[in-house]
Amino acid sequence: MKASDLLVACLEAEGIQYIFGVPGEENADFMLSLEDSRKITFILTRHEQGAAFMAEVYGRLTGNPAGCLGTLGPGASNLITGVADANMDRAPMLVLTGQGATRRLHKESHQVMDVVAMFEPVTKWAISIRHPDTIPEIVRKAVRLARMEKPGAVHIELPEDLAKLLSRQRPMVPRRFHRSIPDPETLNQAFELLAGAERPVILAGNGCIRKRNASRALRALCAHTGIGVINTFMAKGCVDADAPYCLYTVGLGSKDYTNLVLDEADVVLTVGFDMVEYHPSLWNASGDKTIIHADFLPAEIDQHYHPAIELIGDLGSTLTALEQLFIQGEPPQFELGRQRHVRERLQEDFREHAEDDTEGSIRPQKALWDVRQVMGPEDILLSDVGAHKMWIARYYHCHEPNTCLIPNGYCSMGFALPGAIAASLVHPHRRILAIAGDGGFLMNVQEMETAARLRSNLVVLVWEDRGYGLISWKQDAEFDRHTDLSFGNPDWLLLARSFAWHGHHCTRSRELRTTLETAFTESGPSLVVIPIDYRENPLLTKRLGEIYSRL
Repeated sequence: MKASDLLVACLEAEGIQYIFGVPGEENADFMLSLEDSRKITFILTRHEQGAAFMAEVYGRLTGNPAGCLGTLGPGASNLITGVADANMDRAPMLVLTGQGATRRLHKESHQVMDVVAMFEPVTKWAISIRHPDTIPEIVRKAVRLARMEKPGAVHIELPEDLAKLLSRQRPMVPRRFHRSIPDPETLNQAFELLAGAERPVILAGNGCIRKRNASRALRALCAHTGIGVINTFMAKGCVDADAPYCLYTVGLGSKDYTNLVLDEADVVLTVGFDMVEYHPSLWNASGDKTIIHADFLPAEIDQHYHPAIELIGDLGSTLTALEQLFIQGEPPQFELGRQRHVRERLQEDFREHAEDDTEGSIRPQKALWDVRQVMGPEDILLSDVGAHKMWIARYYHCHEPNTCLIPNGYCSMGFALPGAIAASLVHPHRRILAIAGDGGFLMNVQEMETAARLRSNLVVLVWEDRGYGLISWKQDAEFDRHTDLSFGNPDWLLLARSFAWHGHHCTRSRELRTTLETAFTESGPSLVVIPIDYRENPLLTKRLGEIYSRL
């Protein structure tokens, strides 16, 4: 069997369904082998970065890796931003790159660079195939590492001359394993600490939404104990937004009502929490919080995050075991009045602009209120990175895990459009909405053609402010002024038509909901553009600052 055929056969054995990318001369053998596959679909993209974001979202939604592909040199380097984003946001992914023939890798040569070394900092493992017989072991290890907690990206490089060689090897049969659970003694210690608290709170992170059993177990624990849950940007939907114990989201630059609960908590149970989401120095500045760390892996060492107890193992099993201990014990006597008050105050904020009727610009609060009304519990919103991300974090709340995807570890712009294409492949019968600023949307605008070619049923909602709004917001907050961050934009409706998209320009707030409903009934991709009123940015900063000044 030719090495490139063997590589495809190994990927098939692992259940790989999609590879997104832009091929080149040095991976032509692999592409011809892939063309013969009946199990793997190759999606041609218009840029390698878009391919990486597509693979990332596929991994986040399914828990299984997809591939993103580029050739050597610039093809490989174009992948790296999306790969880094996936790795830091814990999405399983396979990165497949070509390389020049091994006989020219030792010297200066056209487009040759050390791609493996380039990918090492942004992957869990990066390897170059040096003998065709090693392909089954390499693929089996790569997929296991990509899926294994905490999941991430793995890179495989295949030089062009090795792709042509023959091998007698066959794919390895994938074998799964069960994650361990914490020992009973440690679980009892954690239970006694949590049950003895007066004002406990749960801080839920990204790990809570990767496995359905973790979310289900968290909901059961909270329903029994009443302990409130604050989620990070990436953990939205870990508990139902309608549940009385849901305290919504933490992570804005300024402290919010949820921080009052964290500040007053005597015990904080973190569940699947990653430091890249919301650093502990922002909620445990003195380093004196009593923390119970529940996660798949031990805690990162940090002076602001020094857990009293660590529950290491499968999250769902850990939370279920804690719930059973509460069921067997005396009813806890928690003081949760502050948590109920915070939830009520936040709900008042969410409703404040629900009935806005403005012309010429639309408040972020109103836009997200209407978005929530048109999106069902299982529908998926993807946020790009920009000022809109902060508004989505505070004002858009979820009923189910993985129904709001926000990049918040590596935080790369350009994520939402290609990500929405992948989401529409995974869930073709759900409503898929990408929200992007005009800056982030144009960073991967070329993937509009990919969406049209695939006839992707998705809607992109662009918030237009003709500038890099998040940067100006932050500069204004720190320096009382901002540098020149403005730019021009295309004719949006002409842009949509040129890519065979449906297009809508909505300038009146009371018409937004109807416009979105119309866009979702259209076959294929649709673009909706609104003028966003970012005069609300400093007003939100002021409001959040006053929360603490009134204490």
